[in-house]
Amino acid sequence: MTAALTPTVRRTVATGDGVISYELTRKRVKNLNLRVERDGSIRVSAPARVSLAHVNAFVAGRADFIRKAQARLRGEQARIETMPDVPEAMCRQRFQEVIDRLLPLLGGYRLPPVTLRLRTMKSRWGSCAWATGAVTLNRRLYFAPPECLEYVALHELCHLVVHDHSPRFHALMASLMPDWKARKARLERWNTGGETPN
Repeated sequence: MTAALTPTVRRTVATGDGVISYELTRKRVKNLNLRVERDGSIRVSAPARVSLAHVNAFVAGRADFIRKAQARLRGEQARIETMPDVPEAMCRQRFQEVIDRLLPLLGGYRLPPVTLRLRTMKSRWGSCAWATGAVTLNRRLYFAPPECLEYVALHELCHLVVHDHSPRFHALMASLMPDWKARKARLERWNTGGETPN
């Protein structure tokens, strides 16, 4: 007989650094899963037969990961809230210059006409509508190190050639920008306040 699933309930567990509050949902899953949401809340899904004591121990054992994730999210939100506004024309000019400089790297591929769009986004640096050639870049990149803006722009341009994140996509990125992983890491450090642009 299958154990009945319970609705989502809020639980707390004491750790050496304080109390962690989380939402527990019983699901038909094989493993315990923990997720830190963008608002810092914690959600755990667990099989119906796993005891609450075991779930609490699971959450407590990931206390360090949870604290770091919450601190990173708070830092990201603070940076968004205090980021000064950039005039549309200035942002578009800089981003378009980068796009125009990178496009020749993809000259061997048949691409649609590229249209640059600007948005302020909380969780994404860019996006690509490969069917129409529309490349959207996050306005916050105006303040990022130039090499990070170049990385994001090329990432989205490469999606005009390879539409997913398959090994072929990463091979294309590596052939056009061998240090793309270092640039991505620097963008992540900058985004969490670990460094400021030159």
